[in-house]
Amino acid sequence: MISTDSADCQFAALLASYVMEDNLAPAVKDTLGLFLNKLAESTRTTVKRSMERSLEEASQILRKVPAPLHQQLHRHLVQLLLALQMEAASTSSTCRKIDQMLQHLAQANQCLISEEVQQCLHKVLNQEQVLSLKDLQIVCMFLEDSMSGREVLRQAFTPLLSKITQLVPAVMKEEAARNGALCYQTVKVCLQVFQLLSEQVAPLVFGEQSDELHMRKILEFLMVIILGETSNRDTRLLAGTAVAMLISTATDSESGGSSAWSLLQVTSRELWSLTVGGLRVDCCSRVMDGVDRLAVTRGLLTCCRKDILISCDKSKGVCLLLDGLFPLISALHREKLDCQYHVFQVFTMWLKSVKECLPEIWEVNGAPLLGERSTLRHTLTQIIWNNAESPLEGVSEAVRNAFCVFLDIYELDCQRSGDSEKQLYMELLHRIAELPWESKAKYSPLSALLPYVGTDKVLEQYPTLPSHILKCLSTNHLAPCASEIYKSLLQEQRRELTVGPAKEVSPTELRLASQWAQRWQPTVLNALTSDVPLLQNNASSYLLPCTLRCFPGAFDTLLPALDSTVQGHLRAWTCIMSAQRTTSGRSPWSPDSTVEMETLHLALSSLDDSVRLAALSLLCCSPKTKEAPSLAEYSAMRAFLPLNLNSESSPFRQHLQAGVRKFLVRIRDSCLANLKSRKSKRGLSEQEERELEQGVDFIEWLSQLPLLCLVPGNSFQRKKTALLLLSAVLETCTDCWSPDRKKGQPPANMAALINWAKEGGKWDFFSRSRQLVLIGCLEDATNEIREQAAELLARFFPCSLQPDVVNVLFSRAQSLLCSPRVQEAQMGALMIKLLLQKGVSLDGQVVGDVKQGEVQSAKLIGHLLKNLEQHYITAKEDMLLAARSSPMHGVVSALQRCLLEVPGALTEALNHSVTLEILSLLEKITLLLLGVLYGDQHTEDKEVPPSFCDMGNAISSLIGQSGAGEVGLDEEGEENVLLSEEHSLVLTCCWVTLKEIGIFLGSLVERILSLCCKNTPLLTVKELQRASKLFKDIILKCRHWGAVEGCCIGFTKFCAALLTSSDPELREIPGHMLQQGLNVLQSPRATSVTRRAAGLPMLILGVLAAEENSSSRPLLAHSVNMLLETAKAPLPPDWDQTVDLPQVCAVHTLQTLVKGSSLGSNILQYAPAVAMLSLTLLSSPCWAMRNAALQLYSSLCSRMLGQRPAGEDVSAQYAMSPPAFFSHYPSLQPFLQEALESAAADLHESRLSLHPSLYPVLTLLAKLQPGAQEQTRTLTDFLHPLLQLSASPVYAVRVMSSRALVAMIPPTEYLASVLQMVGELPESPDSPCCHNRVHGQLLQIKAILVRALHSDNHCRSSLREVVEGLEARLWLASSEQRCPLVRQEYVSVLRYLKKSCSGTFLNHLCALLLEEMHRSPHPLELGSASFHQSAVHFLCEDSEWVWQVWQNLSSKSAVARLSLVRWIKEGRSWRGTSLQKLLEREIQANLKEALLDQDVEYKRVFLMALVDVVSPEVTQPGPLLSGLEEAELQECVVLLLEELKGSRGGPELLSQSLCAVSLLLSQSTDLALLSQWCTLLETHRRAEAPEALRLACAECLGLTGAAVVTNSLGGGPTLKGLSTRLISTGVHLLQDASQQVRAKAAVFASILGQSEVGASTQGCFLMQINQSLRSLLDLLLRELWESAETLEALVCHLPECDLGSLLTEVKHAQCSSLYEQDEANVYLEPSVISETVLPYLICLAKRYPESSSLAEHLDQWAKQNAASVKENLGICKSLRLGDTLDPDWLSVLMEPRFHGALCGLYARAAFLLQLLRVSDKLRPLLDPSTLAQDLLDSHTRLSQHGVFLSSIFVDSVRNE
Repeated sequence: MISTDSADCQFAALLASYVMEDNLAPAVKDTLGLFLNKLAESTRTTVKRSMERSLEEASQILRKVPAPLHQQLHRHLVQLLLALQMEAASTSSTCRKIDQMLQHLAQANQCLISEEVQQCLHKVLNQEQVLSLKDLQIVCMFLEDSMSGREVLRQAFTPLLSKITQLVPAVMKEEAARNGALCYQTVKVCLQVFQLLSEQVAPLVFGEQSDELHMRKILEFLMVIILGETSNRDTRLLAGTAVAMLISTATDSESGGSSAWSLLQVTSRELWSLTVGGLRVDCCSRVMDGVDRLAVTRGLLTCCRKDILISCDKSKGVCLLLDGLFPLISALHREKLDCQYHVFQVFTMWLKSVKECLPEIWEVNGAPLLGERSTLRHTLTQIIWNNAESPLEGVSEAVRNAFCVFLDIYELDCQRSGDSEKQLYMELLHRIAELPWESKAKYSPLSALLPYVGTDKVLEQYPTLPSHILKCLSTNHLAPCASEIYKSLLQEQRRELTVGPAKEVSPTELRLASQWAQRWQPTVLNALTSDVPLLQNNASSYLLPCTLRCFPGAFDTLLPALDSTVQGHLRAWTCIMSAQRTTSGRSPWSPDSTVEMETLHLALSSLDDSVRLAALSLLCCSPKTKEAPSLAEYSAMRAFLPLNLNSESSPFRQHLQAGVRKFLVRIRDSCLANLKSRKSKRGLSEQEERELEQGVDFIEWLSQLPLLCLVPGNSFQRKKTALLLLSAVLETCTDCWSPDRKKGQPPANMAALINWAKEGGKWDFFSRSRQLVLIGCLEDATNEIREQAAELLARFFPCSLQPDVVNVLFSRAQSLLCSPRVQEAQMGALMIKLLLQKGVSLDGQVVGDVKQGEVQSAKLIGHLLKNLEQHYITAKEDMLLAARSSPMHGVVSALQRCLLEVPGALTEALNHSVTLEILSLLEKITLLLLGVLYGDQHTEDKEVPPSFCDMGNAISSLIGQSGAGEVGLDEEGEENVLLSEEHSLVLTCCWVTLKEIGIFLGSLVERILSLCCKNTPLLTVKELQRASKLFKDIILKCRHWGAVEGCCIGFTKFCAALLTSSDPELREIPGHMLQQGLNVLQSPRATSVTRRAAGLPMLILGVLAAEENSSSRPLLAHSVNMLLETAKAPLPPDWDQTVDLPQVCAVHTLQTLVKGSSLGSNILQYAPAVAMLSLTLLSSPCWAMRNAALQLYSSLCSRMLGQRPAGEDVSAQYAMSPPAFFSHYPSLQPFLQEALESAAADLHESRLSLHPSLYPVLTLLAKLQPGAQEQTRTLTDFLHPLLQLSASPVYAVRVMSSRALVAMIPPTEYLASVLQMVGELPESPDSPCCHNRVHGQLLQIKAILVRALHSDNHCRSSLREVVEGLEARLWLASSEQRCPLVRQEYVSVLRYLKKSCSGTFLNHLCALLLEEMHRSPHPLELGSASFHQSAVHFLCEDSEWVWQVWQNLSSKSAVARLSLVRWIKEGRSWRGTSLQKLLEREIQANLKEALLDQDVEYKRVFLMALVDVVSPEVTQPGPLLSGLEEAELQECVVLLLEELKGSRGGPELLSQSLCAVSLLLSQSTDLALLSQWCTLLETHRRAEAPEALRLACAECLGLTGAAVVTNSLGGGPTLKGLSTRLISTGVHLLQDASQQVRAKAAVFASILGQSEVGASTQGCFLMQINQSLRSLLDLLLRELWESAETLEALVCHLPECDLGSLLTEVKHAQCSSLYEQDEANVYLEPSVISETVLPYLICLAKRYPESSSLAEHLDQWAKQNAASVKENLGICKSLRLGDTLDPDWLSVLMEPRFHGALCGLYARAAFLLQLLRVSDKLRPLLDPSTLAQDLLDSHTRLSQHGVFLSSIFVDSVRNE
């Protein structure tokens, strides 16, 4: 923000002088007044965008002022602008805008501008004091952003140099100055002087005056900075650029080159002399971190001219660029510094410089630069490959740029040398293709190489590329790479087809599209129709747009290949249509596009979220924002939105809002265009008038839709979506300008559209009733709803609230702040913040002494502090009472929100005394609460936190003293393991308050130190030291993780603010705290073991995370070194495992540092040392040490290996290969190799030697991706120990060594390795062998084979020898091999090679395995179950043997039977084949036996297999079982029903039993059994039932319910009654809390809908859930309206409407417990289901005359409910709803049950009214006209006071 201290008086003076100036015309006066107002406006804002907007507008106004002005006025104006420019000196963009205004004024009087600038700079350059930071910023600003200032400084060059040299000693004197902004700004001034005043600098360095003292001192200062006198890396890099810029001022290349060569002595570690022109300074490196060399090379490459870069050292005959700079860069890459990104950036700059200087380099060299035998070529490719897989952020992305430049250089080199073969391209392509598809390093280089080799050559050498692209698109972190290479391939293919040398006539788009389709259409369609959602999404986002842009004709080839009835094709259709609309800009709808609209409506009603979103995108998107939506689009949106408001998917809601926003922008812009036409001479056409009305009406409808959804009692999902839609409406259709937004600002003429809409009575977005709805959301149970509602109220609604609303809201906020429930206290804090944001007057509300004229923020903060003090006093007297009624955390949260989240509140409300009062209060509260946890109020000298047991005892003792009775005992006097209510209250009060204090204090200090306090500082050094002690006490003395973690958020901000301060005393505080923490860590403990060292690691992490990233991070280096030393220290001889050990705490602290994202890649420089430490400590005798070391190692591996494929399991490999890994961490290679060799050497047959670090080492190696051939060869030393470990007696070691082995073998040697291992397997039972070794070898063979086959680069014929070797060892699968695990792995290996095996061998093997199926293994045969499972899979995959396996299932052993039925679920290849019939027969034949089996697991798996085999792929009504006799079927049903009624077994078994009995009853006509089954469904559909059973109910409806309902439609009343009950169950399940349950129930509704219209159900279209619910209700009313159960099926969904007791309960409600009990089904929405059911009830009432039985039921219902409706309607009428808001009414508005009861009342009343209208005999119950009028009157009153009811309720009353 621009300070206005110096400018305010000038504004006033100028305004006064303009008013008094007679010579100025009134219009000019007005214009100047506007100009000054805009300038003043820019000084009053803190938001940069607002400031620059005001300055831009001021600049435009200034151009309208006619020149010239009176000289005095002109001078004042220039002085004002210069004052503003100097105040904003640190903001370059602002300064440039002001300079534009000065340049405009200079056109009238340039001399005046120069004179004023000279005076400003004279004050700076001629002051006695040294230059300050502000002075340096002013100088930089005048040099860089002011043309006049630059010329003045050119003239004042000598004084400027003098002031800089005068400043240097002051900068270098103090460490804080050297490491801070002052030093950086000094270096920046030097750089700008050398760059912008080079004509003045050159003679002093390279001319006759070259011994000039000032320049030598400046050069010496810059070199001292480069060589490490400062820890700030950015300053050192900038200093390197400055020195290079000085060299570039050389008048000739020879002197410049010699100076550059002299600078390259920076590699020397001894004292050396730098010579630049005539300047000579002595230099010596301070630190050995490589930043000095980086700074020098970076500077020379950035600044030096071409002639200097190619200059040669005549004595040595070498080139600076090639022989001077490149060795430095290459060495920096080898050293693996912590600034690796900068190193690679310099490498890229070097390549670009080489490319620019190639002609000159050729002249110097006289030979090709990158010839075939060139060492440089090899080194460059090695650097690129080593960095391609770097885990450091930004490095791997920069490889593409470097690789492109490298290829450009090679291409130019080949052209000059006449090399037409260009072998390097094919070498690179071969190497790229060799890399595994998971390697991110292959795609960017391939994309860069593509233009040089062409698409045909790439796909010829790399034929699996299309499939690899699809695999990448299925993985989040590789999707952009795949997209980039696909786009490059398409662009290159089009270029080859259109721009080739033989192309005389350009081919048509259709011809081009056919060429594309031949190569890519199958790949794209596979992706678009895939079952993998991620692949679908990425294909539509990445592949489609670039396809249609490169080949527009592809649209016509893609669409015909789709069939909307096939799964996956509907989404593909919508995506293609949407992409086509976006790329072509044409609307897809035309008068004859009925098929397209039908398909769109189908997609909009799909159960699949992704299909609906794609359809919405198609509906809303248009590249032309002024394209008005069509009537069909309006209609589709009105139908779509209400049905999609309660989606559980957050991405769906976000995309829905984005789509609606696009739609609204189209409406708005088209309406504005029409309004513009209205003002023209021709006026609006009829079409334009209609478009305008349609747009305004739609927005009015959409603005009301969210209000109906925001009522309490609706689900979170509905309210969240409603707020997102309301936000979209207000952002798009109001004229509120948001300075913090770059996009989405309202158009300038938005007010015209708003006024037009308001003239028609529309768009009253900010009415009082709407405001009350959002205020009601402030007490929502979820934080997201509260925050978003408050944001909308603050951002869009009128600036001030009405007084009555303020009074009620403030009173309610006060009450909520005192609630022990955390979320209620947060509600109160949010309300207080909102009141302050609205700037309301709180006079009469706040307590305490209020000073006259005090601003509202100061009053409110004072009031909150008084409240907090009162809470503290209460807590001091009675902690339990305070925990119940004054818990403190609410007020602390309110203070934080008001001071830190409301702009301007901090500066208005705080002075030193208030800040001191806040700090003192927080200190006292912290000491009190820590005393409560300790059980002792004297905690100042206690460094060790109490144990959890001590804390519990202390709280229990406190509760006992409060007279709360015997604590820790239940009603029977026995010890209770659960915390009491009182204990929870106290503990929650303590930890939440401590957490809030930490967050508040840290953020407060951060904001205070960021303010520029010119008078008294708000916080002194002593007070900040007190604050630091407060943080230390909370973090170290409170073991509650929530308090520690929350407090550390504030602590990190606190430390960052201190470390960036210019005050050295403040900068020392974090370092002092860090040392204290390290001292505490090293001191011996006497307390119990602390989980992960409690808060101590967080204290250390908080300080280190705050350290500036631009520095060398000395605190981090010191801490890590000390922690490593502490962790390595040997354990004392008498160590006690029951107390904390310093070594264990050190390891836990290291883990916190490694795991913390705030340190990022900075911790990686210590990774090898930490890894070696953790692996060593795994052998510690102390369990706590081993546990800590394992956690540290796990965190470190994740950090070192970089990104892992998202969505895959934890065993998935990372994206880094072994060569790249060991290139980044070279010291780990010998350590890990030694660990493997040691373990392998200790393998003995007779005894077990444990190596604790072995398995972790193997796990790390197994996570790596296989590398390229050449690189992986360097790791062959790992192979021998890994091969030896196949004989390990530890099973897990054998498994993991097999995985690690794969990464270490070059891909081309896979098959040779497998062949060698197969040859080592024993050939016969007589061969001596070790079972462990054989098992391990088979594991390794399988792992390598899987990788080889997975890589798609194998040849089946090359497997022949491997297969022959394995066939010769058939005995390994026979009973002669006594180890089941060996047999299992042998069979598993052969499963991968089955297609290559001979028929004879397979017959022998299958016969052996089949024989094994009949043998029952001994219980001690370990691994026999796994062997049987492998055998079953092998046999069942053979189309011939599978029939034999499944015959006579009952004759198989128990293990075999379990394996067989489990295979049905695991292997789905049988579905749709003839085998399915066999499986059905065998499963049904053995059903009764399975039901009587005592093995619960077998019974569960068997029933699951039954359901899987018998139920079709898409469920359809009709008989499903055909292999069971009637009697046996009946018997099985009875057995299952008995188990279900008795609830025998857990939910999983019961759910399978329920599905099974449903299948068995699918063809039953026994109404008694069907009725029992239906009763079971009604029992288990309840919200309280386990989810597995509710899911089973939904599946049963699809399996059997649909058939029952379909068959009953033409049956008798009993069957119809059963169908009604089933449909009612479906309606209940469609409102279930589980998304899975609702989706299964939607299948039931979809099948009924499809079978009803007579369509085939084989490709059943699955409807969206809400549409399914309406479909079931439609069917119920259409076909079953006469059924006796129909009325109950509808009415049962209406909520109770006992308003009297509800209102009484709300009035006397009090917070009685810490936690509130959730509803069993939080997804159920009483008001929404009432709205849904009412139209069906009305239709049912209209059928009253058509059926006497129906009339009888309706009469009975009316008589039972008339009195209740009348009574509750009377209560509704008697509600006191005055003009002012009543507190009780606000409580009612926020009560969820009230809205449900009200909707239930209106639904019943409307239904009753309809019955009264159609039945004369019911008239005596109530007068219809009176009832209707009462309903309408109540609705009117309620809608004016914040209650919005759906129009359905009112319309049903109004319609006769």
